[in-house]
Amino acid sequence: MPINIVKIGGNVVNDEGKLENFLTAFASLKGDKILVHGGGKIATEIAKKLGVETKMIEGRRITDEPMRDVVMMVYGGLVNKKIVANLQSKNTNALGLTGADGGVILAKKREVHTIDYGFVGDIEKVNAALIETLLSQGITPVFAPLTYSPIDGVLNTNADTQASAIATALGGDKNVSLIYCFEKKGVLSDPSDDHSVIPVLKPDNYEAYKKEGVIYEGMIPKLDNAFDAVNNGVKRVIICEADDLLEAVEKGETGTQILI
Repeated sequence: MPINIVKIGGNVVNDEGKLENFLTAFASLKGDKILVHGGGKIATEIAKKLGVETKMIEGRRITDEPMRDVVMMVYGGLVNKKIVANLQSKNTNALGLTGADGGVILAKKREVHTIDYGFVGDIEKVNAALIETLLSQGITPVFAPLTYSPIDGVLNTNADTQASAIATALGGDKNVSLIYCFEKKGVLSDPSDDHSVIPVLKPDNYEAYKKEGVIYEGMIPKLDNAFDAVNNGVKRVIICEADDLLEAVEKGETGTQILI
């Protein structure tokens, strides 16, 4: 049976209307499915209300001790449980998880080189057997972007990376698809033109687009995670707009396909 692992970006999570439409589509996906969500802007808003300073370097959140408390509350609590409750109302038996729950995703605190990101986790191991057990019971896991270290506790972890790691752990002999959903139609050759979707990315044209500056900044880590997944047994990776989820999964005729 195919397994669809879907990652939904923070910009969609922040928009109640878009999130509702996405979750309706996600709930109607046939077969086993897993959801991984972000939610960065909500954490920033709550942090401000609590008087916790948000520190960003190169677009990445610095997770000091006070900010770790915020992301645990927001990602693992507020955002995760809203999504889980919504899916339950759509007859999807969802279960909210962080990496600490059942030790399902173990990570280590990122080493300090030039930048100290604080309590940010780099994934070391995903307990695929536990996830498969949940799926076999008709449960849809919904992962917050939080992992776990036996030494440092809960760690803030990039949701794109987490989705790729879960897909890779479940891949190999299984038919696993990884779908990154966000606010754009796919990977664009012209960021100002939403119709300039690059339909297929392979290693050679990906490198060319990076050298030309067509693909840059925040899209590069997402695509690196996508290529890591297909290089490690994931059958297909699609990057598409959240509204196009069903069309992307069922027809494969929208968004950007990642191939090797």
